[in-house]
Amino acid sequence: MTPLAIALALFAQDAPAAAPAQAAPAAAAEERWPTGAPREDYQFVAWCYGALRGYLDMHDEVIPEVTRIEKQFRKPGTSLADDMKVYADMQKDGREKLKLFQSAITAAERASVRPINAAGAEAVKQGRAVWNAGPGVTKARKAQEWMSWALPARCETTAAALERRATLAAATLRGSDPAAPAAEAPPADAPQPDGPPAG
Repeated sequence: MTPLAIALALFAQDAPAAAPAQAAPAAAAEERWPTGAPREDYQFVAWCYGALRGYLDMHDEVIPEVTRIEKQFRKPGTSLADDMKVYADMQKDGREKLKLFQSAITAAERASVRPINAAGAEAVKQGRAVWNAGPGVTKARKAQEWMSWALPARCETTAAALERRATLAAATLRGSDPAAPAAEAPPADAPQPDGPPAG
């Protein structure tokens, strides 16, 4: 098998090896596929980026209503400050996950033998679209959706696996062609971890 074929085979793999039987419950939870999300790893990670970016960007819009809800429905023995800190911690954690997704997306784009960033940008838009609300959606309903939302567990595992495969594929491709140029910076329309995504 040529180095190029090996690289393409590595990059085309869809999933890591099966986990041991004792991990079945966690694997089952991860099997649930988010509605409307792409199934291909690169596009799925871009979708995760878009969904998470949309969640983070809604913070300032929904936090006044979230605060009102938290005040009105206090659980005995809890403080408002502690509960609101949870949302601040989620923002911080979300920004870290954006970096993970961006790194995987960039690695995949650099390792691909064809341009894929347009498909990635479209997947980012699809992910952000999960936060599109119709005109009839109340502030309270939007805040409740935001409060209960969780990033799909498979986003992180898929991003890590995608970056591993892409890094191996890129190294193999460079090894098969010593004259191959070093990886370039991501295209201008690639999603950026600290700014709005392309599209």
